[in-house]
Amino acid sequence: MPQPFTTIRSIALPLMRDNIDTDLIIRVERLFGAVPRDELGQYAFEAIRKRADGSLDPDCALNDERYFGANILLAGKNFGCGSAREGAVWAIAGMGIRAILAPSFGDIFVTNCYQNSLLPVVLPQARVDAMAASASGLPGAHEIVVDLESQTVIGSDGVVDSFSIPALRRRALLDGLEDIALTLKRADEIAAFHEHDARARPWAYPKRM
Repeated sequence: MPQPFTTIRSIALPLMRDNIDTDLIIRVERLFGAVPRDELGQYAFEAIRKRADGSLDPDCALNDERYFGANILLAGKNFGCGSAREGAVWAIAGMGIRAILAPSFGDIFVTNCYQNSLLPVVLPQARVDAMAASASGLPGAHEIVVDLESQTVIGSDGVVDSFSIPALRRRALLDGLEDIALTLKRADEIAAFHEHDARARPWAYPKRM
């Protein structure tokens, strides 16, 4: 279930590859097997986390214990492109990630993020590169703050970057609501509309048997 998005203050995991697609984020067979949704995190990015023999690749940042516990992911351009599988977002969220900072995202991936309390933040390439360099140079010592209320990101260098997401999406994230719950907040307005419309167009509301 969606959780309210609070200010995130965390170290960041740098994964600076362009065009990371949803197939790479989570293999499709993991979504049709016996893996519960809340356990998908352990299989996220396994295509790049593991070598051909199945052993963990020590050169992959995802396996670096210095980044364990990171709630922020730094990524390259066009992150989350490819298929529309929502399981990619579930897997990333299962890693404990609450915000992704990248120069650009796949459109459907962004929508899936909003539905699952994961915040996609578009920042200039230079700023994401600078944050990744800081994270790689001083892992564990850097910290990034993502504030959805003010729509700002504060890097470990103290630089403040602004970002913007649609107002309705922002409100839903802050309140921890998905689309249906967001709609039900206006249940009284919907009921009033139906009542008014039924009087104006009674032929559109045949009596139930």
